[in-house]
Amino acid sequence: MRKIKKLLAACLAALAVMQLAACADQEQPKNLVSAEEETKRVVNLFSPMEKTSPDAENVARTAADLTVSMAEERLGVTVDYWTYTAENYQDKTYDDVALERARSNMDDLYLLNPDVIQTLGSEGRLMDLSGLESAKNLREIIRVANTVDGKLVAIPQEVVAYGLFVNMELFRQYELELPETPEEFLECCRVFKENGIETPIGANRWWLETFVLAIAYADLYNGGNTQAEIDALNSGEARYSDYMRPGFEFLKKLMDEGYIDAQKALVSEAIEGEGADFLAGNTPIVMAYWGAANTETAYGKTDFEMRVIGFPSSRGQMPVMPMTGWAVGAEAEHAEDAMRVMEVITSDEALQLFSQTNRVISPSENVKVDCVDALVPLNDRIEEGIYVLGANAGMNVEQWGNTCLIVRKLLSGASVDECMAEFDALQDAAIG
Repeated sequence: MRKIKKLLAACLAALAVMQLAACADQEQPKNLVSAEEETKRVVNLFSPMEKTSPDAENVARTAADLTVSMAEERLGVTVDYWTYTAENYQDKTYDDVALERARSNMDDLYLLNPDVIQTLGSEGRLMDLSGLESAKNLREIIRVANTVDGKLVAIPQEVVAYGLFVNMELFRQYELELPETPEEFLECCRVFKENGIETPIGANRWWLETFVLAIAYADLYNGGNTQAEIDALNSGEARYSDYMRPGFEFLKKLMDEGYIDAQKALVSEAIEGEGADFLAGNTPIVMAYWGAANTETAYGKTDFEMRVIGFPSSRGQMPVMPMTGWAVGAEAEHAEDAMRVMEVITSDEALQLFSQTNRVISPSENVKVDCVDALVPLNDRIEEGIYVLGANAGMNVEQWGNTCLIVRKLLSGASVDECMAEFDALQDAAIG
């Protein structure tokens, strides 16, 4: 009897649940997801831009944001931003996080630094962009720098050029000509030092490799035999360490003479570590990228005449040009829409908007923008076709990131020979 009562109670409970569900069905539509949500097309974008919401009002939207908005309006998609900014130099770098996310297919679009482009491209994790209409208008330098295993795996919205930012008033005060060669550069530093300027060069932990790359590859990129020299490096017939040694010896000389504060540079973030001294007129020379000359938060508004020149090399003042770039994950969840967004943001129309907003060099052969007066010397060299690539996916040893890390070892006390052994080990591993 007790079992029958329990069974009856259970049946009544089930019936009550069914009745409640029936009432709910009458009051609520069966499909709880709105038609708008069902048709919403989303592209996930990972970048270092500090934008917490794609719908956030921001009167100072960056040039990249403007081109993304153009794509959203034309394609009817929503681009959701995912970002990461390291709190301090002990945190994971943006590159570390980008690698993790791309390998886990967490996003569709990525803004990547050159070493990450090469790594992910060689792993087959990035789409081939060579079929995009916008790819037809790219400068040859862009194709070279971003082609991995025959595939164009990234396209930038600007050509990032690095140079030396110099205080012209201090150079005139001590009757110094702007240096062309490493020897002339050392002489300028000597004069500054002897006249009471304690540290002539403001440096940080990121950009000292620009000196090394300019000296190492001035002839390779400007001697008319570029591909043959790269082939020799990739095969092991030539050694990366032989190219790099003069640049590291030059950097070691700057450190030994006190022209660079190695300890401060090792822990200083870009611009934050040296910017105040440069702007105050205490440091005559810093290194930075093109856009810093346009940005008031960097060096776009100085109280003295500033000029941006190339790094000293055997072939004179040498711009150094690494490439960041937009890429699409090879197994992206929304790959088709991501490729459409890429087509828009790298179109000549979008690049014209980007270049005019940021006043930068465009990757498209068809887009030209006047630069500020301070940048004319650097721009003239680039327009002449005289520069060094800081990143080249055609080299089997990644350049920008590896050189940066090995320079840090030099700053930490490693010898030049020890640094060259690092390059030899990287080359031997690449050759297999």
